[in-house]
Amino acid sequence: MKKRVRVRFAPSPTGPLHIGGVRTALYNYLFAKQYDGDFILRIEDTDQTRFVEGAEQFIYESLKWCGIEPDESPLHGGSYAPYRQSERKPIYKEYADQLIRTGKAYYAFDTPEELETVRKNWEAQRKMFIYNQETRSMLKNSLTLTPDEVKKKLQAGLDYVIRLKIEGKDDIVFHDLIRGEVRINKLQIDDKVLLKSDGMPTYHLANVVDDYLMRISHVIRGEEWLPSTPLHICLYEAFGWENEMPAFAHLPLLLKPSGKGKLSKRDGDQLGFPVFPLSWKDPQTGEISRGYREDGFLPEAFINFLALQGWNPGTEQEIFSLEELTKIFTLDKVHKAGAKFDIKKGIWFNEQYLRKTPHEKILPLLKAELSLNSWNLEDNKLLQAFDLMKERISFHKELFTKGKFLFVAPENYDWTTIKKKLNDKSITLLTKIHDNWSVIEKWEVFTLENVFKEIIEQYNEKIGNIMPLLRNALTGESVGPNLFEISVFLGKLEVSKRIISFIETLKHNFAYKI
Repeated sequence: MKKRVRVRFAPSPTGPLHIGGVRTALYNYLFAKQYDGDFILRIEDTDQTRFVEGAEQFIYESLKWCGIEPDESPLHGGSYAPYRQSERKPIYKEYADQLIRTGKAYYAFDTPEELETVRKNWEAQRKMFIYNQETRSMLKNSLTLTPDEVKKKLQAGLDYVIRLKIEGKDDIVFHDLIRGEVRINKLQIDDKVLLKSDGMPTYHLANVVDDYLMRISHVIRGEEWLPSTPLHICLYEAFGWENEMPAFAHLPLLLKPSGKGKLSKRDGDQLGFPVFPLSWKDPQTGEISRGYREDGFLPEAFINFLALQGWNPGTEQEIFSLEELTKIFTLDKVHKAGAKFDIKKGIWFNEQYLRKTPHEKILPLLKAELSLNSWNLEDNKLLQAFDLMKERISFHKELFTKGKFLFVAPENYDWTTIKKKLNDKSITLLTKIHDNWSVIEKWEVFTLENVFKEIIEQYNEKIGNIMPLLRNALTGESVGPNLFEISVFLGKLEVSKRIISFIETLKHNFAYKI
């Protein structure tokens, strides 16, 4: 019987979810949905010393905004609950004790100070200390102590950890679905701590036990976990779970736009783009970090962009809906090398989605932004304004900055262009356009444009001289959307007011007369 596809995204609530983590979640989601499988969110909060208030809720909200909500999670429930590792503590102790009973793990009583002394002694000899099968016989553990000594220490309540007993000198070989064959010798693996002195499991034990109990079929995670995979394989073998071991796939890193290294918050701060899906307020410092949602990215554009940061469908197509991505995503087309982050491409994606977003989906976003500016506009007029500007903006929020002239009369003008185009005919022509437009009964683009052209021809003037002036009168700028469409949007009365105000400004600043 074929194994059901079950994947998990297992972040730690130690801070805001990075977009690299979002991409990992996305790839897990796409893989699961392609096979009609399950996408699980598991919160790995065993390290309580690094827990950050609000970080777990941030994870939920981020995945929801992206449209990749899990099938099972602490929030959604599921058949394999609990999904928060801090609530599964007794389970890990039970399995750690099982390894002790079968001789696959051992108690270690070395104090941190004793281990530090050993480490320094090795460094003095220019050697690196590893707690493994070659050194454990020299240390304080249940493999070197007598059973009575071990029993007395346990009864006395002395601190201890449980370590995995790595045995043999053979190679561990496994197939990574992205990187191919990976091989490492067991002598390079240390006897990792499985259970800490406070009774909490380490990542390694909790990870393997939970993946086994939750029937995870594929582990798709960042490449930083690749060195840990041989250890996890040893754990599966120690438990006798070889036949239940998941397939592994390690994703490439998201890299800095330039230079070397992993994309970090500092890179985003320096280059002016977010590295978190949503804005984040640090509960300790109060510092606020930007988010893609708050910057104006549409979730569909963000997801489409992120999917292509490290994966390529092998075609020229770039625009994919989430549903389309679930049909074509495959791990064999994920790159092995890290992906250099390209925010300019991300902005391009948002432009494409912005232009094709239906009115009913964009309207709530526009209305929310409109309210921040204390401007009043009916829904249909707001959508008309958006349609006028959508080919010239990258984000819906820019409608109210780059398209401000659609809502309020310009307060300033492009004087550099005005001075170049102004001549002794300009005020006369602008006045003529104003007067002729004022008596038009059918206020429409075709009529406005025809009247404008007739006046230009009558005065033998170049369109390139008068058009920038008229545009400045209405918008305060020298370039923009179709001027006659803008005029229709503004209405006859508002256009008249703006042209008259502009003419008066020209008269006040220049010597040209009618």
